[in-house]
Amino acid sequence: MSLDTRIFYDINDFSRHTPWLHPIVSGYAAYGVVLFAALLLAGWWIARAAADPRRMVAAVWAPLGLLAAMAISQPIAAAVDRTRPCNALHDIVVLHCNTDGSLPSDHAVMVGAVTAGLWLVNRRLALISALAAVVMVFARVYIGAHYPLDVLAGLALGAAVSLIGYLPARPTLGWALTFLTRTPLRVLITASPEPVPAPRAS
Repeated sequence: MSLDTRIFYDINDFSRHTPWLHPIVSGYAAYGVVLFAALLLAGWWIARAAADPRRMVAAVWAPLGLLAAMAISQPIAAAVDRTRPCNALHDIVVLHCNTDGSLPSDHAVMVGAVTAGLWLVNRRLALISALAAVVMVFARVYIGAHYPLDVLAGLALGAAVSLIGYLPARPTLGWALTFLTRTPLRVLITASPEPVPAPRAS
């Protein structure tokens, strides 16, 4: 038995002995992504209030990095086509199960990308996201949907795509946001007042 499977069994055994946690963990495993959406909005709000163009570029990139990470992870999962533990193992506690590929975990990719993106915006917000991400990946194993390796790989992939992709995306996003500051959409980008034109000399 591999270490990955052994750890899965240990967590699943913990799940078996904590039935009172099932509704809480299952709910978070399924709908906890809403929390990460809220954290992305908080990152945008912080960047807007700071009126820091670099921070706003990072705040805009964070959800785009998430989409990029998901676009990369889907073909990987299809190619690896690892059977989920809930479909491969017998006599285990299963609180949720799908039939698509298990490696990498979509949820782990998402929370890894969000946390890395928020790290570029605000470190305290990223710390909150990191703690929530740890709970999410544990929950995905706890409910029987993934092996530990699935969620660890997902976290790493999501974070790597978000951080690496930010570098080439930054100039284009910076240009786009600079352009938008000259439009009515300026209020979405910065809380600082629009500069008043200097009066013309008579």
